Amino acid sequence: MGNVYGVTMQRVLGVVAAAMLVSMNGAIAATGSRGESAERAAPLDITALLTAARGAPPLICALASQAVRGYGWNDWSDAPATPLSSVGSIRTRDINESRLTTEDIDKLLTGLASDDACVRELSVRVLAGGRNEDIATKDAIANALVTRLRAPEVPMREVATFGLGLVAPISALDPLIATLRDANAGIRANAAWALGRIDNGKALAPLVGLFRDSEVRVREAAVVATGRIDSVSSIPALMRVLQNDEAPSVRRVAAWALGKKGAREAADVMATQLGKESDARVREMIAWALAETGARSGTAALTSALRRDEDDNVRETAAWALADLGDRSAVDALGSAAENDRSSRVRGTAAWAIGQLHGNGTKAPSGLLKVLKDDSDDARLKAAWALGQVGDASAVDAIRDALKVEKSSQVRRGLIRALIKSGGRSEETLTELLNSSDATVREAAVRGLAGNNSFNPWPWPWPRPRPFP
Repeated sequence: MGNVYGVTMQRVLGVVAAAMLVSMNGAIAATGSRGESAERAAPLDITALLTAARGAPPLICALASQAVRGYGWNDWSDAPATPLSSVGSIRTRDINESRLTTEDIDKLLTGLASDDACVRELSVRVLAGGRNEDIATKDAIANALVTRLRAPEVPMREVATFGLGLVAPISALDPLIATLRDANAGIRANAAWALGRIDNGKALAPLVGLFRDSEVRVREAAVVATGRIDSVSSIPALMRVLQNDEAPSVRRVAAWALGKKGAREAADVMATQLGKESDARVREMIAWALAETGARSGTAALTSALRRDEDDNVRETAAWALADLGDRSAVDALGSAAENDRSSRVRGTAAWAIGQLHGNGTKAPSGLLKVLKDDSDDARLKAAWALGQVGDASAVDAIRDALKVEKSSQVRRGLIRALIKSGGRSEETLTELLNSSDATVREAAVRGLAGNNSFNPWPWPWPRPRPFP
């Protein structure tokens, strides 16, 4: 019965996660911030959700239901009466801020031995998440988890390594290093993950030893853990993983680890690999990592990726990386991408990158001006911001023409900023703007007449978050 219930709750949580993804993608699509290539989750299977939820204990259901609750003005958790009113007031924050008594800890430790996967999961999360400021209590929890690393049962050792990663006690360092030799792949992977969270150089050599493990998830966890440990001695081994590991997911985290370490000595290897790598997600991470090294020797490879890579994410990340490296020799390639790339995200990020690289008062590339007519609000906003950075007087007419037809208030504000910073501050221009029916335009005109040209469009134009494992 316990195993059946554990499977049922896994289904509940899985479907709830799908619901969250659908909601998030819907919100993203509504803003248009991801452009034409936004990925959408599969439609939520309501029948499966309700079938899986039937029979779940109220407390468990209340905790799981928080995954689909609203926030801010849409938060319904304070309603006077809900189907789970008796237990629904428990929040994740309450668990994280709770102080566990000795009796609580004993119950949770007992829960770690349950044959129900959901009970084990909740037990370890509450045990590790409680706000236990008493050092003795923290030590007792850590010691209890370390003791369970020697349990004969695989589920117990697995949940113990998971819990130690959440608690991250230095006292668990040696026991977790020993656990890296466990026969079970999941436990080895968990132990590696936990050691990365503890972040102690003593674990570095044992973790590098796992780079040759037969299981992909173990190698991946070991590489990520190595990336989190503040040491450069693992850089040669990480370069070998990037070049030779058969699993794309492992090569990807190797690139991430090299970027996180700012490994300049790996820049040439990464630049070469960027042109050879078959997996787009690995190439995307390499492009990000090249920027993190700060080595301009990667500019040529990034420029090639911007011009030729078939994947939108790789080209966009390459554009961002070229700006981050600060190499102005990339402006022509960025101008071409802004003008011709098939993806609005790439066009917008290329426009932003030009604004990052161009000195004030220089000539704006023709591609940047073309983005002012882009179908994407986000791309036009970035182009307007970039033109404000460039300050090209010859672009004033193009900016004025764009302002006449622009519908987005945010982009209009960016255009006004660009107009003023490009020298379009004649009395005729500012008077025309001051008489506009658009409050955003009038505000910008007032600032211009007052000599205040420092205001920026809001939100600040910025590329999408960079890739992380």
